[in-house]
Amino acid sequence: MVDRRGAGNPRTWSLTALFVSPTLLFAAFVLVPLVALAVRGWRDGEVAGQLTSPFVLQALRLSVVTSTLSLVLALLLGVPAAYLLARVRFPGHRLMTILVELPMVLPPTVAGVALLVAFGRRGVIGSVLSDMGLELAFTTTAVVLAQLFVAAPFLVRSLQAGFEAIDPTYEDVSRTLGVSEWRTFWRVTLPLARPALLSGAVLCWTRALSELGATLIFAGNFEGRTQTMPLAIITAFESRAGLSGAIALSLVLLAVALVLLVLARFAHFRPRGDL
Repeated sequence: MVDRRGAGNPRTWSLTALFVSPTLLFAAFVLVPLVALAVRGWRDGEVAGQLTSPFVLQALRLSVVTSTLSLVLALLLGVPAAYLLARVRFPGHRLMTILVELPMVLPPTVAGVALLVAFGRRGVIGSVLSDMGLELAFTTTAVVLAQLFVAAPFLVRSLQAGFEAIDPTYEDVSRTLGVSEWRTFWRVTLPLARPALLSGAVLCWTRALSELGATLIFAGNFEGRTQTMPLAIITAFESRAGLSGAIALSLVLLAVALVLLVLARFAHFRPRGDL
């Protein structure tokens, strides 16, 4: 048998050997700070107490709730958007794709300013809502909107790629058997795109959990109301909690992100294409 990857080719082995050092260097660059954080947290006696402090638990609770709400909204809005972009070529398709992906490359602080200008009390839409008695800026709702703005594109992009990778023949067969478009989507298309949906959801949720810049500008940093974990880390440096509090918060975020990525990486989901 011929190894299509060229593993038996001497030139391939030469290239592999050449790339080993940069790969190990990059891995060390990522690993060393994380290990240092864990070791410092283990040795610092104050970190263990900070992990169960009301300050940490309150920020963690708010982050989990708002990130989950952001993910739910991203699914409601992003799944249809991803399917439309993957399956339909309409006028303005490229423009819509750019708009969807723009928040991924936009600095979070710019996103925060844009949200404030749009939905703040004196904003384009915010002024109208304010006249109706609705305030968005510097509320928990603002946290969700900021997270949704920066995190939802990761779900849409991942799921769009998943839909594009599905052979349309499966959907065509479903339709020829008399299955409606809606049931075909739920019973054939979406299950086949489940790996992309899972990875996109994990990326979306973790990105929302780690959001800082847009949240700080649009929602502020108010304990118990808008102070998520990243904002609490900043606050810890300025309070009596100091570095110990910041390390405790960082370890919690690191643990949550690591668990989610491991589960998403090693959980095996078999696509289902039954009608």
